[in-house]
Amino acid sequence: MSGRTHARACPERTCLGCRERAAKRDLLRIVVIEGECAPDPRGTLPGRGAYVHPASVCLDLAVRRRAFPRAFRVQGPLETADLRRFVEQRTL
Repeated sequence: MSGRTHARACPERTCLGCRERAAKRDLLRIVVIEGECAPDPRGTLPGRGAYVHPASVCLDLAVRRRAFPRAFRVQGPLETADLRRFVEQRTL
């Protein structure tokens, strides 16, 4: 025996808000649809994705740091109202 375990590697992503690495399943995927940040809880929407913890604290940090335009490589601010509503409903 080689001594290696056969545990599967868990994909990790970095939260745009707190900049901590976490398991992909613990983060919320976000995509841009027509200039708006849209939540993608199933992870199936096409396009470039960014990840954030599903908590309003991390979302606020990401917005304050202007992390969404940088992550999606777009010019100007992105609308986050729908994303904020989704996160608030999920935490209740």
